Amino acid sequence: MTGKQASKWLFLALLIGLLFVLDVVAMHAVFTSQRSGSNDFYPRWRGAQLFYLEGVDPYSEEATLEIQRGIRGRPSEPHEDQLAFVYPFYTTFLLLPLLWFSYDWVEAIWMVAVQFSLIAGVIVYLQALRWRPPPVALAGTILWAVIVYHGARTILLGQFAGLIFFWTAALLWALSRQRDVMAGVLLALITIKPQMSVLLIPALLWWAIGQRRWRFLASAGVTMFALLAVSFLLLPGWLGSFVDQVFRYPSYTAYGNPISVMTQQYLPRLGAGPMAGRILEAGLSALLLAYLLWRWRRLPEAASTQASFHYLIGLTLIVTNLIVPRTATTNYVVLYLPLFFAFKQLIAERARAGWWLLLFYLASIVTLWVLFFQTVQGDFEAPVMFLPFPLGLLLLFLLMPNVLKKPFNERYEVVQNVFAR
Repeated sequence: MTGKQASKWLFLALLIGLLFVLDVVAMHAVFTSQRSGSNDFYPRWRGAQLFYLEGVDPYSEEATLEIQRGIRGRPSEPHEDQLAFVYPFYTTFLLLPLLWFSYDWVEAIWMVAVQFSLIAGVIVYLQALRWRPPPVALAGTILWAVIVYHGARTILLGQFAGLIFFWTAALLWALSRQRDVMAGVLLALITIKPQMSVLLIPALLWWAIGQRRWRFLASAGVTMFALLAVSFLLLPGWLGSFVDQVFRYPSYTAYGNPISVMTQQYLPRLGAGPMAGRILEAGLSALLLAYLLWRWRRLPEAASTQASFHYLIGLTLIVTNLIVPRTATTNYVVLYLPLFFAFKQLIAERARAGWWLLLFYLASIVTLWVLFFQTVQGDFEAPVMFLPFPLGLLLLFLLMPNVLKKPFNERYEVVQNVFAR
């Protein structure tokens, strides 16, 4: 790197740092100093604080009760979210720098970190796709990622999903640039939210074996071993406690996944019994998983710069969010990746592509927020919010040109014609 390049990167880092600090100050003044929020973040932060500063097991009933009092001012009722720690212990390593600040400032810092993660993830993944939208379309894409329902909810709740999105995008970028050590570290980090990576990890391991990317596999293994080793050293029994909290989690959460929402929430309204709904849910989930595994047969031969690789990774992320036992609409931010891939394949080279993007962004922002406000039930989002994004993407991927063979073929001519108008 030349001195000129180093100066450019230093200036960029200082500019981003300044913007981050200014954003934190503004967030604190306008929002977090006025009210406490980020309820998806607080249990992890408070659990880490209890462990490192007071020696309390974050998975213990004592810690859970303390977290409940911190958010609600009282213990949770059995039907309410129990606000347990419910994350791998090594999540606490990320929070160490924030344990000594008051929560109003911690919340502001974290919300801005999630916001920046969404922005950075968009930019990084577009680079992984080697796609440069027009400047106005790029600005619209970044703005959309932050204010569309799923992105804004992720920021407001302080969800780790924002970081997982960025790490996943950076992982795919690193693989496309042969940065295998970096990619391996990121693969280990995305296990912080297993429900977002449960199918992606085996997919990438299967791909890496086929591509003989041994440095990637070694880096992931070493990083994962280090995270687990330090975790067991600090809290030997954490894994059993974590698994116990995971199994208890569905008993007090409202919804499971889009498939269960359709079969357990809406199918009974058509007269079907609970057993029929469970059978249909299991059947549809098995069918989707079988289809994905069948598609994976081509994964090991796909280079990380090829469209087929991004198609299969995108399909993996879509199916994950459809069938994993417990998902959340905040987790859908990772579906930005297959969405952007689809945009690049279908409209990137067409006339007025930027205007197509901006039209979609405006329509989706308005539609999803109107749907939310029209259907919200007290403190809970309605089950219908789980459906549009992943189901729409699944349909799009099934109708897309068959990128595993050639860019376009006649079978999918109808989709091409829609985007050509």
